[in-house]
Amino acid sequence: MEKKEFKHIHLIAVGGSIMHNLALALHDKGLKVTGSDDEIFEPAKSRLAAEGILPEAEGWFPEKLENSTDAVILGMHARPDNPELLRAQELHIPIYSFPEFIYEQSKDKQRIVIGGSHGKTSITSIIMHVLQQLGRKFDYAVGAQLEGFDRMVKLTDDAPLIIIEGDEYLSDPIKRVPKFHLYHHHIGVISGISWDHINVFPDPEMYREQFRIFAEMTPKAGTLIYNQDDEQVLLVSVPRNPADIAYIGYTVHEHSIKNGKTILHTKKEGDVEIQLFGEHNLRNISAAKEVCKKIGVKASDFYAALQSFKGAAKRLEKIGEAATSNIYRDFAHAPSKVKATSEAVKKQFPQRDLVAVLELHTFSSLNRNFIPQYAGALSLADEAIVYFNPKTIEHKRMEMLTEQELKDAFQNPNLTVYTDSEALEQHLTSRNWQDANLLLMSSGNYNNMNLEALTQAVLKA
Repeated sequence: MEKKEFKHIHLIAVGGSIMHNLALALHDKGLKVTGSDDEIFEPAKSRLAAEGILPEAEGWFPEKLENSTDAVILGMHARPDNPELLRAQELHIPIYSFPEFIYEQSKDKQRIVIGGSHGKTSITSIIMHVLQQLGRKFDYAVGAQLEGFDRMVKLTDDAPLIIIEGDEYLSDPIKRVPKFHLYHHHIGVISGISWDHINVFPDPEMYREQFRIFAEMTPKAGTLIYNQDDEQVLLVSVPRNPADIAYIGYTVHEHSIKNGKTILHTKKEGDVEIQLFGEHNLRNISAAKEVCKKIGVKASDFYAALQSFKGAAKRLEKIGEAATSNIYRDFAHAPSKVKATSEAVKKQFPQRDLVAVLELHTFSSLNRNFIPQYAGALSLADEAIVYFNPKTIEHKRMEMLTEQELKDAFQNPNLTVYTDSEALEQHLTSRNWQDANLLLMSSGNYNNMNLEALTQAVLKA
C-alpha cells in the first residue's frame, strides 16, 4: 500500500498533549505545519513557539485552510461544528483523526500496538527504552513524555517498525471509533480490561467489546500478546484461529523484593536488579519482553537495557526521597490503577505507613453510578484520602458528591475527604513522615497545587 505524500498539514486542536507532539514530529520531517486551538497551555505553548508553529492567536480561523492544504488532522477536543472543520469539508480536504493519520504514515512499517485499560504507557515505554538502548531504528506514538525522548511522536521514512500506545478512547468527534481499532496492528497487546470511560461506554460489556474487536483485528501471521491473569482479557483473547495467529499469554515476572529493591529472577541471565516495582509493572515487563522477543531482541539484551529504565513520567514516579520516606506520583485514576499502584508501594515498603491521596478528576471517577467500582481500591493504605474540586463537578455539570457517599463507595469508613486543596496541603505538610510514604494519584493537578513545594515540605517534616 502506497503512503500518501503531504506538504502542508493543518491540525485542528493543536494544543492537545499528543496533538502538539504530532505537530512537532511533522515539523521535524520538514513539512509545512499550521494549527489552531481555542486554548493552548504549557508545555505545548512553549514547545510550539520554539519551532515557530505556535498559532498567532487562540481561536478558530477557517481562512487558514486553503486548497493547497493537503490534509487536516482533527483532535478529539474539537466539536463537530468546528468552523475550520466545516471549511475543510467544504474544500474537500482529506480529514484524518490522529490514529488514522499515524496509520497512513506507517502503512509500510510493522505496527506494534499496545492496548489495555492500564499498563499500556509503561509497556510501550519499556519497549521504546530497550530499542533505543540497542540502537534500533523505530517510530513511535506514546501518551507520556519519556526520559531520553524529545517527543511523544516520531515519524520517519526509514524506520521499519512503529510502537504505538493504543488508547481505547474515541478517535475524533466525527467518527467516534476507538483509536486502537484504526492502527491495524501486526502485533497487538492487551494488558488488562477494567471498565472505564463511562461517558462513552455506559456498561462494562460494551467497553469489553472494544477489546474483542481489537483482538479479532489481529491479521493472519500476526501476534496477540495478552495478560493471562485477567479474567476480562481471557474473555476476548481466547484463541479463535490458532493456526493463523500466535497467541502468547504472559504473567508476573518471577522476582523477589529485598530492602525496597526488586530483583528479577531469570533462567540464563541470573538475578537482575531493576528500578521499577509493583506487581502490575512486573506484568508490564513480561509483556514488553514478549514483544521484544517477537522483533528479534535477545533476552540478554532486553534485561541489560531494562536495568537503566526509570519508568514513564507520572507512572509511579519518585519525586522525593528522604531516609525513611519516599514521595511518588502516579497518573492512576481508574479503580484498577489506583488499587494496583497503592498495593505496589505498600508491598515494596511494608514497614512504612502508606498515605495514599487520590484526586477524582475524570468524568467516570466523579460519576455517582461509577464510583462503586472503587470499592477496596485504597484498602492497603494506612491513611486513605480522596480529594475533588467542586468546581470540576460544576464544570462537568454533574451532581455533587457527599463524604458519606465516597466512604460507602470505597468501602472505607476511615476515608478522609477533602474539597479544598489548601486544606489538603496543610494536612500533608503538618503530618509526621517518619517511616511513611506519600503516594499522589491523579490525572489532574489538585487545583494547581505546587507539588515541588509540597515535596520539600514533606521531606523536611
